[in-house]
Amino acid sequence: MRNIGIIIFLLCVFMSTNAQDISSLPKDKTAILMVHFGTTYDDTRALTIDAINAKAQEMFPDIKVVEAYSSRIVIARLKERGILKSTPKEALLRLAADGYTHVIVQGTNVIDGIEAEVLRKESVFMSPFFTEIRVGHPLLYSIDDCEQVVSILKTRYHNAVKNGGTVVLIGHGTSTPATAIYSQIDYMFDAEGTSSFHVATVEGYPTYDTTLKRLKTDKAKNIMLVPFMFVAGEHARNDIDEEWRERLEKEGFSVSTNIEGLGQIPEIQDIYIQHIKAALKSPMPDAATLKATYIRENL
Repeated sequence: MRNIGIIIFLLCVFMSTNAQDISSLPKDKTAILMVHFGTTYDDTRALTIDAINAKAQEMFPDIKVVEAYSSRIVIARLKERGILKSTPKEALLRLAADGYTHVIVQGTNVIDGIEAEVLRKESVFMSPFFTEIRVGHPLLYSIDDCEQVVSILKTRYHNAVKNGGTVVLIGHGTSTPATAIYSQIDYMFDAEGTSSFHVATVEGYPTYDTTLKRLKTDKAKNIMLVPFMFVAGEHARNDIDEEWRERLEKEGFSVSTNIEGLGQIPEIQDIYIQHIKAALKSPMPDAATLKATYIRENL
């Protein structure tokens, strides 16, 4: 066991001493790949995806910024309309062919769920084509990320709750344990004394039914539904603005909707930019690296 600890210690030392600050490398060799699930709705695409792409280019003017979409369905539907989008693999191959050696892959995923996991695996698969690929974290990764988002949304929707109203933030959800992050955000709102905010999901937990029970327990009357998603696309229009709103109205609530994606909030965009800056400075440690660091510090 001690030999294993020593090996891990040496690996950790090697990784820490060889971690480069990519931002110091020649800018013509470094690129940022912004990866989005994508949307077929032109209006929300302009306000979210196009907006954060432009902000990334503004913040890193000397680094090439390109985009890719991860949804094959969205890519196919847009292609029918003459709008061409690349997959992450296609975009990375193009960057490699153009001579780029270092790439930061930054997804606009909200949680560290299935989409974020697939993006990391695709990046590892494409790593032989580059000197290094680093993948930035999704929006809700650290405790600090979550606290920032709670603070931002409290401020943004303050007027909706100041006269006894209730805001229900509705995320996509996932079938993996990552869905627990939605309950964590919900708990953080409560811990901040903002029980007039609830977090729910379309395909995860908390569900519509659990949220309905809480709304009835709270004796809520006026409810605003808000997408807890990067873009306000199909789920926002069909599931939130139609199905959820109609079901809640049948329960006797007065319901309004604010169909805007998280990606069009400047302060939310800034969190993704922070993650890009962090990835430029050093590789994002995975669980094994963090454990190795802990072992090294306690040997």
